[in-house]
Amino acid sequence: MNTPKNINRRHFLSMASFAVTIAELSSINLLNAESHTQADRYNPISTKQTSFEQIKQIKAGVLDVGYTEAGPSHGQPVILLHGWPYDIHSYTEVASLLAAKGYRVIVPYLRGYGTTHFLSAQTPRNGQQSALATDVIALMDALKIEKAIIGGFDWGARTANIVAALCPERCKALVAVSGYLIGSQQANQTPLSPKAELSWWYQFYFATERGHIGYQANRRDFAKLIWQTASPKWQFDEPTFAQSATAFDNPDHVDIVIHNYRWRLGLVAGEKQYDELEKKLATGPVITVPAVTLEGDANGAPHPDPSVYAAKFKGKYAHHTLLGGIGHNLPQEAPLAFVDAILEADSFTK
Repeated sequence: MNTPKNINRRHFLSMASFAVTIAELSSINLLNAESHTQADRYNPISTKQTSFEQIKQIKAGVLDVGYTEAGPSHGQPVILLHGWPYDIHSYTEVASLLAAKGYRVIVPYLRGYGTTHFLSAQTPRNGQQSALATDVIALMDALKIEKAIIGGFDWGARTANIVAALCPERCKALVAVSGYLIGSQQANQTPLSPKAELSWWYQFYFATERGHIGYQANRRDFAKLIWQTASPKWQFDEPTFAQSATAFDNPDHVDIVIHNYRWRLGLVAGEKQYDELEKKLATGPVITVPAVTLEGDANGAPHPDPSVYAAKFKGKYAHHTLLGGIGHNLPQEAPLAFVDAILEADSFTK
């Protein structure tokens, strides 16, 4: 890349104002494993890393970002983005496995989660999609990361999609659970079928003041319910949930979540500096960087069929649907499969 990364960041923001080569990857098959059962393949019975040793902080854009880092500082950067209502611990085992393979793994708390907080009380608590993507570029600039493999699920997958689509010079390769999730307020005005609308019940709940108050009062019970319905076959224990639930104690968490879902329906405005970027996203931009998409066969959260979004990926591309009861929190439920996807996406760049 010939342009310095600080200029790349200005380019991104101006739109809003804005090694491993592994032989077996050539025949990778995430759906079957000859010597292991599905459960063993995706959820190894060996001792797992269950927490991160250290949370670091760095000022990036409008935020002081809390993040964890694993692996050698000179390794290929991999940025992993969580969703709602989850946190960085969706990636504890993934980060450990990738670090062991020589990758530099960065896992940040999104705005409104964990130890990430706003530098100014005057900054709007904005959860719109372009704001979260801008946060990632700001974090990369702060960490002096020119280009990274970016992976995510839920909000994290949408954010990774946006960076890959609009700033491909900063994204070496992409791994996205549930594929292409870039949306727009315009598209969200079209009603879905009654069955599909039912799966978005919490979005309509959050559209009401009752929902705002209810989420504020019951955020942990709410999150646990989403975990259970989005991953109906994942038998997580109480310590696992409690470890992530502390991230929802962030003082901005409720406001960010409520704004995110209300913004999607056009019930609240975003910030004007993101208007041009949102216009670009509303066109459904294609993704040209190498990409791997994943889906679990037991994902209980709303998600598109892989056939719907395959044409959005114009670079080297592969999709894998994981069998064996894998739900929405795919990196935590199937860490080895997610690691395989990162390796595969990286191999596409060589």
